[in-house]
Amino acid sequence: MVKCDICKEEIKKTFLNKLKGTYIKIKKKQKAVCNICQSKLSKEEIIEKLS
Repeated sequence: MVKCDICKEEIKKTFLNKLKGTYIKIKKKQKAVCNICQSKLSKEEIIEKLS
């Protein structure tokens, strides 16, 4: 179970066990971001919230 690091909701997986979202690398750590947060926020806003 993986949770979004912005909204703290559980990220769903596809039938092949892949995330319906993405990972963003910040300071050598991977942060998970869901599709909903990706569509609402720009790339710069996502990086700012995760830092």
